[in-house]
Amino acid sequence: MKQGSDTRSQPSPRCEIRNRPAVQSSSSLADGKILHSTLDGVGTVTFNNPAKHNAMSLDMWVALGEAVSALTADPEVRVIILAGAGGKAFISGADISQFEELRHNAEATAQYALQGAAMRKALDDCPKPTIACIDGFCLGGGLLVAMLADVRVASEASRFGIPAAKLGVAYGYQGLERLVALVGPSRARLLMFTGMQIDAAEALQMGLVDQVVGTSNLWRNTMQLAQTIAENAPLAVAAAKITVAQILRDDASRDMEAVRRIELQCANSDDFREGRRAFMEKRRPVFHGC
Repeated sequence: MKQGSDTRSQPSPRCEIRNRPAVQSSSSLADGKILHSTLDGVGTVTFNNPAKHNAMSLDMWVALGEAVSALTADPEVRVIILAGAGGKAFISGADISQFEELRHNAEATAQYALQGAAMRKALDDCPKPTIACIDGFCLGGGLLVAMLADVRVASEASRFGIPAAKLGVAYGYQGLERLVALVGPSRARLLMFTGMQIDAAEALQMGLVDQVVGTSNLWRNTMQLAQTIAENAPLAVAAAKITVAQILRDDASRDMEAVRRIELQCANSDDFREGRRAFMEKRRPVFHGC
């Protein structure tokens, strides 16, 4: 399957994630191709363009940033899941049918990248834990979205690749930085030079994903993981996310003041006191993020 392939013979898009329960609230963006919803402290962003294997048009990239920002601002949401509808793809890449109009030369490509930058920034800067729930093809820009998430859970049927060399385009610095950090420079070169696709087992072996589960169990396992995180102390989870992010930076650019602030917040929080009391009383703690 080619990245962003157009399968017009398929039925019109509808949101369907295997074994997904009803939601408490939901909103639609980009003519229904980006959805966001909430359930029990977990927010979900759904790529809902299955007729094109969830290939991302420009308005979908922009809407993704808006959806992530909305869930980030929602005080009830503690974890965000990213998932693809249709059971065939997480995201198959950018919508190639738009390339002639929007990415036909260097100037147009630069403008296209700027318009998608808000999405990348919203996801990269999201203070809440993010989980990519990957079922099917995860290619090109779709793999960048997955790599920007904190955790990647994939079905056994998933496939991964970056076909930039087959399309004559340069994959962006941010995507390659994440790829090298996850799989190392040699494997990053192999994937980029060949444009090859790998299966879920190989992606797990090289560190590109964190868990691989049976396809029928993917949503349930991902939701259980998200709910486990959501039940933990939000400030402690935020402290881990902030500190890991700073560890990954060069020494000169680390914001150790941010690390110190979140450590103090945790130490002075009601949640810290609740955690101690719950442990002594042999009960499950109830955290409020303060």
